[in-house]
Amino acid sequence: MSKLDVWSKYRMNSGPADVANDVTAHAIKTGYRHVDSATVYRNESPSAAGMLGGGVSRSELFFTSKVPPRSVNYKDAKACVDESLRKTGLDYIDLYLIHAPFGGKSGRLGAWKALTEAVEEGKVKSIGVSNYGVHHLDELEEYIKITEEKEGAGKGGVLSINQVELHPWLARPDIVHWCEKRGVLLEAYSPLVRARRMNDARLVSLSKKHKKTPAQILVRWSLQKVGVTDRTINSQLLTRVTTQGFVPLPKSITHSRIEENANVYDFELDDEDMKQLETSEYAPSAWDPTTSTE
Repeated sequence: MSKLDVWSKYRMNSGPADVANDVTAHAIKTGYRHVDSATVYRNESPSAAGMLGGGVSRSELFFTSKVPPRSVNYKDAKACVDESLRKTGLDYIDLYLIHAPFGGKSGRLGAWKALTEAVEEGKVKSIGVSNYGVHHLDELEEYIKITEEKEGAGKGGVLSINQVELHPWLARPDIVHWCEKRGVLLEAYSPLVRARRMNDARLVSLSKKHKKTPAQILVRWSLQKVGVTDRTINSQLLTRVTTQGFVPLPKSITHSRIEENANVYDFELDDEDMKQLETSEYAPSAWDPTTSTE
């Protein structure tokens, strides 16, 4: 495995609002460069302000927002992009996702078309989805293929990201395999399992072995989980990791924990450690729209 550090990069296929400014600025000063926001979080404006106030050039920063579940259709998704630009004051959004596979097939594909147009218009750099199961991904892949056959290469949009809950108790091998096969990066939300598994014996054992906190072990698991190198994937640079593990999105409003979660590049989990964290459980800590059949 190539050596990881906080400046490592991935290549893609294409907190409460009242504290968001402060914690985001602190995260940027600590070394983070990717800010994950969304309309439903109601923190786009303060998060962007904190990001820009961290003393780092805009070209080095990466801002994500999302079409909310209630707006998964063509008209509302187009309006969401414009509203995000207005709220943040940014000239462009680095990554825009469909937050959940709701709205029915026509709504999902309409929202995707709106995001594809936002890329063509220069409002958004890259696009993707969130909480998509394999059946949703198949649906989108078919749409992209048909659209490109009719209108030309690139006209169907480029799927860069699928953001889903991922951790040892929800490893989602089916979704991971689908995305890995196609060079679609996986962003792991709730990588710390909302602190519900910190006393798990396997995690505690590895924490003692590596002299790291359980949270740091879980972040490291995300970074190493896939571990496929030298694969060509299109679009922008995201967060800086040279191997193709997951992109973990740890969440905290505590300065010391923000720093702790970034301090994971001075150790590695070996094969036995990774095997120890294979639980075969399917235990979401949050909602699970990947199973939606609407």
